[in-house]
Amino acid sequence: MSTTTRGRPRSFDRDAALDKAMRLFWARGYEATSIGDLTAAMGIGAPSLYAAFGDKKTLFGEVVAKFGDRYGGFVARALAEEDTAEAAVRRILREAATEYTRPECPHGCLVISAGVNTTSAEIADLLRDMRNRNIDTFAARIQADIDAGVLPSHLDARTLARYVGTVMQGMSQAARDGAGRAELERVAEMALRGWGP
Repeated sequence: MSTTTRGRPRSFDRDAALDKAMRLFWARGYEATSIGDLTAAMGIGAPSLYAAFGDKKTLFGEVVAKFGDRYGGFVARALAEEDTAEAAVRRILREAATEYTRPECPHGCLVISAGVNTTSAEIADLLRDMRNRNIDTFAARIQADIDAGVLPSHLDARTLARYVGTVMQGMSQAARDGAGRAELERVAEMALRGWGP
């Protein structure tokens, strides 16, 4: 960080500051992360934080978007690139084992864990809506395969989608609790035995 001429605020790299905020929210969650924690991690004062990012909720919204772009894309890629819902889910769960245990990042998924115990209804709703949109996306993909005859007609797309989401949430929490990649890969393989007919 450098200070410009007298009377001007310290300059900072906004993207780098946002990355530091993301890692802090990811590690501690929304509720446990204070403005003081954020300014210390980001290397800026509170007035600069408010000027650059708005309030804590607004900053968190940016953090969630950045997280999705940088770390959450594996789900969308699998759904777009795999030929069947089953292949996409297999890939998603296997890749979740890797994504949730990256050594250079806090473990787990920010969207799954950052809102635990929050008293902010707005934050809880934001994260819940994101998770439920993923379930909706899984269900639509599964239903398309049922309709096309790729999956048996007796399957309940919504329940199967919820199963996938529940496994992902459990894997995220297990990673936060210390489960490693190899263990989560075995969990994913076991969960995939529950897929389909």
